[in-house]
Amino acid sequence: MIRYTLQCSQGHAFDQWFDNMADYDARHADGSLSCPDCGDTAISKALMAPALGAAARTPAMPALPPCAGGGCGGGVCPAMAD
Repeated sequence: MIRYTLQCSQGHAFDQWFDNMADYDARHADGSLSCPDCGDTAISKALMAPALGAAARTPAMPALPPCAGGGCGGGVCPAMAD
């Protein structure tokens, strides 16, 4: 299922669910889409922002000790250690 925000030629915006992109294309081509507010059949897709999900949480890394004042000890940064 895919949801599109559609807009009629009168400026009314509404959401509509479709089985897939081809379902929208077919219904748009045959003129079976209409505005629920005014019945207009001149329908187009409105600009939409992608739905982005929250990033998957990863376990927190343990805090690393700070580098010494003169740089990392022994030339090896603790942050780069395996």
